[in-house]
Amino acid sequence: MLHNTKGIVLRSVKYGDSSLVCTIFTGLYGVQTYMVQGVRSTRSNNNKAGLLQPSTLLDMVVYHKPNTNIQRIKEFQFAHLYTNLQQNIVKNSIALFSVELLLRLLPEQAPLPELFDLAFDYFIQLDAKQNDAVANFPLYFIIQCSRLLGYDIKGDYSKATPHLHLQEGSFTENSPVIPPYVNDEDAQVLSGLLQIQALSGLGSINMNAAMRYRLLDWYVAFLQRHSQHMGQIRSLHILQTILH
Repeated sequence: MLHNTKGIVLRSVKYGDSSLVCTIFTGLYGVQTYMVQGVRSTRSNNNKAGLLQPSTLLDMVVYHKPNTNIQRIKEFQFAHLYTNLQQNIVKNSIALFSVELLLRLLPEQAPLPELFDLAFDYFIQLDAKQNDAVANFPLYFIIQCSRLLGYDIKGDYSKATPHLHLQEGSFTENSPVIPPYVNDEDAQVLSGLLQIQALSGLGSINMNAAMRYRLLDWYVAFLQRHSQHMGQIRSLHILQTILH
């Protein structure tokens, strides 16, 4: 049976001479793997491999068979045409980090419509913003993804609970014993970030590059400890270099 769904390309791997195996986060079915045949053929006048780069937003017509590991796509096209995200080194680095985060965190074949809608809008807004307005996007995205997947940080920064505790995932009165550690200033800023519910609110958060580095490092470590799916985020170092 055919279904219409939007999708976010997470990964594309060459298969054979002309095909791709693509991992796509779909609005209807969550993360699915698709065999896309013939898209890399140099003989074809309809070469569409460029539409299947990581972070591309698609409108798709797909065949879907439950409990099947590899699905098929009948048709696909841009759902949103980026103006410069994939050519802009800053935005592209943020996009690749965000895509890798989704790859590591999301379970396969589990519909997550609220998270999908957030991610879809996030990439559109990342493309639309100026470079000087996107530095806090990765932290916002990792916080929102964590929240929607059930990995919440409990409590708030206060004089009584000034410490960010990795193992407990909360603000506590006791100093943490498991690294990485963050200082009180970082913990206070993260507490403010946790209150932000929309990208438009990020302008109220004042952070320098070193603070962003520490908080991203801490949040990745938090997810690695508490999530069953999270592994090493290879793009984190590149992102931290770009957002210096």
